[in-house]
Amino acid sequence: MTSILEYDFMRRAFVVGILLAFIIPCVGIIVVLKRLSMIGDALSHTSLAGVAAGLVMSINPILGSIIACIIAALGIEIIRKKIPKYAEMSIAIIMSAGVGLAGVLSGFVKNSANFNSFLFGSIVAISNFEMLLVILISCTVMLIFFFLYKELFYIALDERAARLAGIPVKTVNFVFTILTAVTVSVAARTVGALIVSSLMVIPVACAMQFGKSYKQTVIYSVCFAVFFMVAGLYISYYQRLKPGGTIVLIGVICLILILIIKSITASIMLTKDKP
Repeated sequence: MTSILEYDFMRRAFVVGILLAFIIPCVGIIVVLKRLSMIGDALSHTSLAGVAAGLVMSINPILGSIIACIIAALGIEIIRKKIPKYAEMSIAIIMSAGVGLAGVLSGFVKNSANFNSFLFGSIVAISNFEMLLVILISCTVMLIFFFLYKELFYIALDERAARLAGIPVKTVNFVFTILTAVTVSVAARTVGALIVSSLMVIPVACAMQFGKSYKQTVIYSVCFAVFFMVAGLYISYYQRLKPGGTIVLIGVICLILILIIKSITASIMLTKDKP
């Protein structure tokens, strides 16, 4: 089992994967509580436009992805404020713009293989520069998340009550928007732009079946994400599968098993309670 770590590219994959497994659920739980689960889809699809732009302009695609995601995330927040009654429309609008722009720009990309690698991820092809970038971003995201731990929780539950409590809602929302954009853009390189939103939601969904508090749910979601990431890398390496898809499928299977077991357990308990 340790032979997998003899290769530099797999060691980089594990370092990057585990770091992302820590930060993605931290962002994901706030996204889920704010009922914006689809924001990951919008940003990840928009990241493809940044990737294409980066390849066309001969700059690092991840940097292009980060810039595109930040612009898209800010755009979602602006549209949400303009039409608060139909806030979910902002996600669809930005995702449509991102997909359209990515489609146009991809026609100018000379090497389509580089662009396609971002669709389903290429964690085993992470370069040293990209690994250092992920380490820097992951440390920054975790520090800011723990620094704004209570503020993010209050805002996720009730923005109006948080504002009355004296929390700078606009500032915290702006910071969280940037964190979400950066996290999604980096994760898109590893697990793939088409499935990064799944990794934001599925570990949180699994953790919610066990967590009895916000803190417990955060801890459990990180544990689930790390397990999915490590198991997915191992299985994909030995079975020669795509890492991104394997990681997400393991998460989906675990969630289904948890729901089935909980349902069976609840039925047994009801049967025992009956006279």
